Amino acid sequence: MRKESFIQPDPQSWLAQFRFYTPIKVRYCETDMLGHVNNVSYFMYFEQGRIEYFENLELTGELFSDEKVSVVADLECQYLAQLYLKDPIKLYVRAAHIGRSSIDVEYALVVNDQLKAGGRGAIVLIDTKTGKSTPISDAARERILAFEGAQA
Repeated sequence: MRKESFIQPDPQSWLAQFRFYTPIKVRYCETDMLGHVNNVSYFMYFEQGRIEYFENLELTGELFSDEKVSVVADLECQYLAQLYLKDPIKLYVRAAHIGRSSIDVEYALVVNDQLKAGGRGAIVLIDTKTGKSTPISDAARERILAFEGAQA
């Protein structure tokens, strides 16, 4: 049974929705003997990109503090083509949807305008005292929506 792709309606249209990217430099330790990037490295790239996305929006204080922390609720990757040690990778990140206390984040790993992998996942804002989800502030929501062109 094949799982339906979240890369919709097609890779180029999906990529056109992203407004933020950060370059990724592959480290030698993230590859195998043939120079392929190990599959677990993609998830480290997603985390790096997610943090840089929120830093770019000046939301790290809102989403990561002593009172509140964002945790990954789910995360997946669709591997489309191999990545190699010397590839000039661009990691695109976007907030695809904002819920009450969660944000659906999407990721695109691109080399020379070719989509090599797509990712998606949800982060949930948690109150550190109670361990329960807590609402995303209106200010954070508005900043994300303004950046994403009110698509999220």
